[in-house]
Amino acid sequence: MISARPRMTAEIMARTGLDEARLTDLVHRFYDKVRADAVLGPIFAARISDWGPHLNRMVDFWSSVALMTGRYHGAPVPAHAGLPVEWAHFDRWLSLFRETATETCPPEGAAHVIERAERIARSLHMAVEDAKPRTVPSLL
Repeated sequence: MISARPRMTAEIMARTGLDEARLTDLVHRFYDKVRADAVLGPIFAARISDWGPHLNRMVDFWSSVALMTGRYHGAPVPAHAGLPVEWAHFDRWLSLFRETATETCPPEGAAHVIERAERIARSLHMAVEDAKPRTVPSLL
C-alpha cells in the first residue's frame, strides 16, 4: 500500500507556503523568544539544558503537525502534564507563537500553524489542569 502522506504534505505546502526550512526558522525564532521571555524563560530553563535536541524535536513536531509528515514520535501530553503553569502561561506562549508565525510565514501558512497552536495550547492546558491534585472537601 502506498502512503497518501507525501501527497498530503505536498498539497499543504502548496496551499500554505510552508516548508521544512520555514518551519525550522519559525521554531528556532519562537524558542529564542521563549527563552528570553520573563514569564516563560525560567520555566523552560529549569527543564531544558541542551537546547539542540529539544529544537530538533520541536521541528519534527511542527513538521508533523503542520505538514503531516509523521516525523514526530513522542507524547507531548505527559511531558507537559506536571508543569507548574496556568492558562496565562499558555496565553503568553500563544502570543509569542502568533507573533513569530506572522513574522516568518506567509499569511496562509501563519494562519495554518496558529490555528494548530491554539488547539495544542487548549489541549495541553486541559492536561495540565487534569493532572493537578484535587482536594476533596471534608464532610466533617
